[in-house]
This record gives sequence, structure tokens and C-alpha cells, in this order.
Amino acid sequence: MHVLLLKEGRALTTVHAKGRTPVVIPKSPERGADAAARALHTVLASLEDSKAENIVTINIAGKSALGDYMVVVSGRSNRHVLAIADHLITDLKDDGLGNARVEGLEGGDWVLIDTGDIIIHVFRPEIREFYNIEKMWAAPDLDEGTLH
Repeated sequence: MHVLLLKEGRALTTVHAKGRTPVVIPKSPERGADAAARALHTVLASLEDSKAENIVTINIAGKSALGDYMVVVSGRSNRHVLAIADHLITDLKDDGLGNARVEGLEGGDWVLIDTGDIIIHVFRPEIREFYNIEKMWAAPDLDEGTLH
């Protein structure tokens, strides 16, 4: 699959295989750091309200076309992971950020919520430890030598 970003911030997806065409969530139409910062504030407030644990925010702007921030959190159990995700999805909709793509609600081990500007991973602690994605994304740039 190839994804091309148009000037207006909309994504054009081309698929070279049979099957379902995935939905690509473009970055927010407001664009810019203000939109991402507002969305991040909503996300972090919702996660804290849901008693999410070990909240880590990683600035991926300029490192990836996936978004501006990645947020990784833990829930104490499958039920807590699902409750955190459900509360966050509701808060995003209430704040006008409701076009998020969601994966993993059927299991409760790992739920991924993609708002376009922010990717949120909600894990059970054991699953988070196994994948350790924040270590991969928080690795320092060779030029900078510092973590974001």
C-alpha cells in the first residue's frame, strides 16, 4: 500500500492487492502544533481521569508521518484497558476529535487509538513490557543525542 499526502492534508491511498482497503486517518484539518497540542491535552486529561498508569508521551513529529505524538499507557487488567479506551474515545468525540481509528477492543490486551495527530497505545502491563514500543520510539536521534 502506498499513502500520498495531498497539499490539503488529505490522504490518498492506493492499494496493489486484492482485499479490503484500509482507512487512512489524515492529520487534523486544523493542522499545526496547536491542533496536536490541543488533542494531546484532551488525551492526557482523559487518561489521567481513567486512572491510566505509567503514561509516557513521545514526540514523533519529524520522525514519522504517523503523527506528532505517541502516548503509551497501561491499564491494570483487560477490563481496565477497555474502560480507559472507551472513556478516551468518548472524550475525543466530545472534544470534536471523534474520527479516531480504533483496533483491539475485542481483546483488552492492547488497544490502539489513532486520531491522526496522536497514536495512543493502551496495554496490559505484561503486553507492554513484551513489546516495549516506547523504547523503540524514544531512542535518541544520532544528531541530537537526547530523548524527547
